[in-house]
Amino acid sequence: MKKFSSRARLITAAVAVAAVGGGTFGAVSATASPSAERQAPVRAVAGKDLTQSSHLALAAATKAAQGALAAAEKEGQKVSVAVVDRNGNTLVTLRGDGAGPQSYESAVRKGFTAVSWNAPTSELVKRLQTAPNLKDIPGTLFLAGGAPVRNQGAPVAGIGVAGAPSGDLDEKFAQAGAAAIG
Repeated sequence: MKKFSSRARLITAAVAVAAVGGGTFGAVSATASPSAERQAPVRAVAGKDLTQSSHLALAAATKAAQGALAAAEKEGQKVSVAVVDRNGNTLVTLRGDGAGPQSYESAVRKGFTAVSWNAPTSELVKRLQTAPNLKDIPGTLFLAGGAPVRNQGAPVAGIGVAGAPSGDLDEKFAQAGAAAIG
């Protein structure tokens, strides 16, 4: 093995320290925030540039789902219930004892359809006669059984029920869920 002179070892050590120090400095520099004078100014958004919307609280969505399921059980029906928020995101789903496997997704899609058009899905089924392509919109299901939940006329949620022998019964139970929260 070749021995290095003291001078070579000193130069090698200096280069190693410089490399480690430079790497540490570079890492700190890369994560440090820019100085105040170089930061872009923060712009406030004015009130006229904002919109507001209401959304159903989780507790209310749960109460609505339980109300719909209770109404169905009272009549001996085995259903699934879904409550979706204003944006169509699922808040609560309840699958009643003995409800069919297809009822879960159908309930979610009926709730989504009801909130999207702010109308009971039984009414929307009638619109298919004049606009049959509506049924092709992803995530929707144009069968009776969905009811919107409104606040001052605007939709805040949708309740979908599926699994009863008729869409009319499904929608009756969805309406009972809406009534459970007023």
